[in-house]
Amino acid sequence: MEHSTEETIRVSLTENAIDTEAILASVASPRAGAVLLFVGTTREVTGDRVTESLDYSGYQEMALEEMQRLADRAAARWPLSRVAMEHRLGHVAIGEASVAIALSAPHRKEAFEAGEWLIDQLKESVPIWKRENWADGTCEWVHPGLSSSTETSH
Repeated sequence: MEHSTEETIRVSLTENAIDTEAILASVASPRAGAVLLFVGTTREVTGDRVTESLDYSGYQEMALEEMQRLADRAAARWPLSRVAMEHRLGHVAIGEASVAIALSAPHRKEAFEAGEWLIDQLKESVPIWKRENWADGTCEWVHPGLSSSTETSH
């Protein structure tokens, strides 16, 4: 599922592997002196626990609207040429990309600031939830905006 209100901003959700090369290519601009790509991947160890995989679910329509709102806010705050954000839904194995944010800007400082702001805001406000599946057979729903998470056996 994809949502875009302008040619310069593209946000999407996918149940397939994220094509980072395509996302990076989508933000290319002759006005840009900096192109940034952030890829969040599934890590094997969180704290002292071993992760087996992640599962993401979300309220798709609302998630796309919020991702678009964040991209619009970033474009209003920094002189960005183009922005692309894509988040996985469904099962994500160790080492696979869960989220990718690419953007282009005239200068690197603005690109780095905007990229960091976008991933922080996305994790905080976009209605996508992550279930961490632990190697010991338990699982836990986690979300940065929630004060506590729920652990269960799966």
